[in-house]
Parts: sequence; structure tokens; C-alpha cells
Amino acid sequence: MAKSTLLRQTLNERQVNMMAFSACIGFGLFLHTGEVLNIAGPGLAVVAFVLAASVCWCVVSCLGEMTALFPVQGPLFEFPARYLDDAVGYAVGWMAWFSWAVTISNQALAVASLWKFRFKDSYLEDVGYPDKELGWGTESASPAVWVIITLLIVLFFNVLPVRWYGRAEYLFGTAKLTFICGLILFNVVLSAQEGARRGDHFWAWNHPYNYATPNYTIHPSSPDPIVVTGDGGRVLSLWTGITASFFAYTGFEIIAVSAAENADLEKYETIKLGSRKLTIRQSVLYLLATFTSSLVVPYDDAMLQDIRSGHHLGGQNSVFILAAVRAGYRSVPSFFNAFFIFSATTSAINGVYVSSRLLHALAGIPEAWPRGLHGARRTLSYTNSHGVPLAAIFYSWLFGLLAFL
Repeated sequence: MAKSTLLRQTLNERQVNMMAFSACIGFGLFLHTGEVLNIAGPGLAVVAFVLAASVCWCVVSCLGEMTALFPVQGPLFEFPARYLDDAVGYAVGWMAWFSWAVTISNQALAVASLWKFRFKDSYLEDVGYPDKELGWGTESASPAVWVIITLLIVLFFNVLPVRWYGRAEYLFGTAKLTFICGLILFNVVLSAQEGARRGDHFWAWNHPYNYATPNYTIHPSSPDPIVVTGDGGRVLSLWTGITASFFAYTGFEIIAVSAAENADLEKYETIKLGSRKLTIRQSVLYLLATFTSSLVVPYDDAMLQDIRSGHHLGGQNSVFILAAVRAGYRSVPSFFNAFFIFSATTSAINGVYVSSRLLHALAGIPEAWPRGLHGARRTLSYTNSHGVPLAAIFYSWLFGLLAFL
């Protein structure tokens, strides 16, 4: 009996939507919002996310329309191969697979760093935190422990039948959506309280601060940094803020990658509908999260400056946790950090899903492989009785082991 190489069309419209949303919400939003705020200042940080969202909207719309018309496997490289050149398509396919495979180790490292949750005593004293220390006491544990636990969880969810995987992803996406909405409301409440105390709800935007950072520092961690002031500094700050905010939008292409396993392509126009939902959710929530956080945490906060210094980063560098700490809440920072661990873990799960589907699609194209590897190509093209490409999942998952380096 011949082995099957076909994926199963068992994902429905709501699962595909939430899978794409969940893939975008890793640790990038929670950490890079503060990075953009520190680089550009509150006003330009909002502008940076608006511009990044406009680029994301254009790309998702184009990709969604083309995938809705041609719901093929591996659309990320199939379209360049079909409309530009085969060699371009194959190069895009391998680069897309590699970038997603490396993301697995990136998210595993994020989880390990989040377990090292500890604030400096001097910082807590400066902001008037009610306790002398704030941390989890897990700093002494080896990062390898958290990495291997994360990778095992990631592998478990990806070998599930696609139907069950989609259900799990729907729950993950719903939890993230609810959390971000709650995060925005939390910042609104903090802004109202702090604004009433200071008599200015935009205190972090006004003197002695500003809507934009007064200068831009090139290579801030070097012994001899270059400081650019004036309009040139603001332009560089905005440009760097835009490029940094792009990382928070990574993952939207899962809308197209999941087309081969989508059961509702024609019935509900899933790809088109999912593209619109994804861009609207991302744009609105990211902008509101950035704007509300900029009202409660100044852009020159010491923990935000550490993000650009290249130091070991964790949840204590997130602008959302800093907002809770500066407000004096005891249990909220730990809860936020725990959710960030959950978010990074689920993004690693998405990374294996996308990379394995890209590798499985590449395995169906003999011309994309070097001579001598066709045996491996055929192995990667096989699926089990549930339509899950186990070999492609395993070989993509192995790249998560790079986190041990």
C-alpha cells in the first residue's frame, strides 16, 4: 500500500483566523513595544506602528487575494516561482522555511529568559514599589531546563491530528486576544489614576518629556556611541522604530500556509475573511496597546533603555509589566510574565507548524532539491493516517535545539 503524501482539509474558518492571530502574538509585541517607545518616543512610536501596520495590511491583502484564487501548498514560494522564476520561488521557499525553523529556537530562548524574572532593588526603590524585591527566584535554574520543556510541549501539540491542533490553536488565540484587550483596559485605568494625580493625562508626552526622543544614539552599547540630534535624529528614531515594530507583525503568512488544510475555502471565503480579520485585529490592538502604554511609562525608563544595550532581557523589560510595577501592584507583574511565557510557547508551536508545512510543500518539488537528497525528499513528503507530515515536523523541530547554543 502506497504511503500518502496528502494533507487533510480539516481546519475551519475560525480556527485558521485564530491560528494566524496566535502566530503573530509571541513575545515580540510585549517586549518590542517598549523598545519602539524608548527609540522613538511616545508620539513617534504610535506613528511607527501605524506605518508598519499599513505595510502589513498591503502584504496580507495581496497574499490573501492570491491564495484565495490559488489555494496551493506553499503559496509563499509557489507564487514567486509561478509569476517570476522557478529559481526565485525555490530560494524564497528555503529562506521562508529556515526563518520559521530558527524562530522555534528564538521563542524557546524567550521562554528561558522570561523565567529569569527579577527586578533590580535600586529600580524598585526609585519607582516607589511597596516591596524591596520582585522576582520569581528561578534565576539559578539552567536555561536548558526551560528550553527542553518548551520544545517537548511544542512537539506534542504539532504531532496531534490537524483537527485537534486547530482546536488548541483556537483556544490559544482566544486567550491572547482576551489578554491584550484586558491589558489595554488596565493601562487606561492606570492612565486615568496617574493623570488625575499629576493633573495631566499626557504627562509622559509633555515636558520634561516629549512626543519624540530628542536624539538618536547609534550603537548605544559601544564605548564610543554616535549621537544624532535634531530633525535627523528624529528621522532615524522613526525609521528604527518602524523596523523594530515589524517583528511584532511576524506570523501573518500562516493565513496562506494553512490553505491546503482549510475545509471552508469556498464556502466562507476563509482566506479573504481571515486576511481582513487579522489585519484589523492586529492594527487596532497593537496601536491601542502602544498608545495606552505610552501614557503610563516614560520613554526614558531605565528598564526600557536596557533593551537597546544588548543585556539579557526578560519580562522585567516589558513596558506592560513596568506599568504595573510603577503603579505599585504586587501580583499583576508576575501574572503578566506568566502569560508572556505562555504566549512565547504557543508562538514556538506555530513556528513548527508553519516550517513543517513549508518543508512538506518543498518536498513535493524535485527541482527544489540538490541531487543526492531525493530519498530524504520523499521521506519528508509522507503524511500519517491523520494527514500530519511527521517527518517534516521532526526535522523542522530539530532547529529548536539551536537554543542550546
